[in-house]
Amino acid sequence: MRILIVDDHPLFIDGLQALLEAGEMTVVGTARDGASAVAAVRELRPDVVLMDLQMPGCDGLTATRLIKCEFPAIKIVILTMNDDEQALFEAMKNGAAGFLLKNLETTEFLGLLDEVAKGETVFSPGLADRLLKEFVPGKGGGPANGEAGRKHLTPRQEKVLTLIAEGLTYKQVAERLGVSDRTVKFHMTEILERLQLENRAQAIAYAVQANLTSTEE
Repeated sequence: MRILIVDDHPLFIDGLQALLEAGEMTVVGTARDGASAVAAVRELRPDVVLMDLQMPGCDGLTATRLIKCEFPAIKIVILTMNDDEQALFEAMKNGAAGFLLKNLETTEFLGLLDEVAKGETVFSPGLADRLLKEFVPGKGGGPANGEAGRKHLTPRQEKVLTLIAEGLTYKQVAERLGVSDRTVKFHMTEILERLQLENRAQAIAYAVQANLTSTEE
């Protein structure tokens, strides 16, 4: 796994790079602000970007949005001390593949990166539940969750939701399933209605809570 580290603290970058390389991961480069991160991604094409949030100039959320628009296949994991719920929500809305806090234990952190490499969306403990609880007010009887919610979905809807939760765009999901973009959008509209959710970020939080994983066609 080829990784780009983006953080404005040199000592943190050095320590994280040493940690990743000890874990047999390849650090292809570093950047200290969002604008430099976008430029580095264009040059280096990493598999994963570990992105800090608060940096001078172009911040991590803006950089995440710009990178995902240009390179949707690159996975961006927010790595920050900031557990602010609005930052969490915006990161997922901008296409992040995870939101991790810097206080994670080393083994847990490396394990979560392995999950990212497999296409999973990862969160520090408790953050997925917080995202669901704080940003899913529910309609009527409240949002469905876990296995109770999955029974409301067709197999194709569950597949679409899984792929969306793994960070694929609607266009990529359509290509993977051999359908049109419009069909994927229709499925997502049905998924949101059946699970009583309001947007894509909430659907991703639900998918994480429900432990949805890719299945073969």
